[in-house]
Amino acid sequence: MPGYTCRVRLKAGYFAMFVDPQNKIQHLAGLRQKVAAAQAAGLTVVFGNGCFDLIHVGHIRYLQGAKALGDILVVGINGDASVSALKGEGRPLQPELERAEIIASMECVDYVVVFDALTVAGLLTVLKPDIHAKGTDYTIDNVPEREVVRGFGGRVAIVGDEKAHSSRDLVSAILLKMSR
Repeated sequence: MPGYTCRVRLKAGYFAMFVDPQNKIQHLAGLRQKVAAAQAAGLTVVFGNGCFDLIHVGHIRYLQGAKALGDILVVGINGDASVSALKGEGRPLQPELERAEIIASMECVDYVVVFDALTVAGLLTVLKPDIHAKGTDYTIDNVPEREVVRGFGGRVAIVGDEKAHSSRDLVSAILLKMSR
């Protein structure tokens, strides 16, 4: 049911809101307006990105760490062509719109945008978030887009747990168990 919002009464005076994740998935032009409006209202916008092909706990910790840095978390999802170019033949395992919906369903994520480039430099240039959050497989000095972010006055932050999880390792473990 695309476009739904559901309000559920938990107990006297308490309600939970459930928003259709599809409403969080945005096109770049509309997202730029939302980001600019949030920043004009004094909110801190954080941008994170990844392939998110097979979700694992490292992804969750990264996204929660990114959200903790600000008020609005925008997540860029690599499109199918860029995942294939970055990860190799047979990837992605799930199509881009399904990966986007999975990430959009997370409470810590406010907006999702799918992009086809190998880096997020172009998205960052358009969106101009206050903070570009990267995982712990990077350092402040080796984030590929760090100069782009500094160029518009943003900052780079490293968040999440130690890089001890990967979709590649999870796929290998599944294949190993299935072959027994």
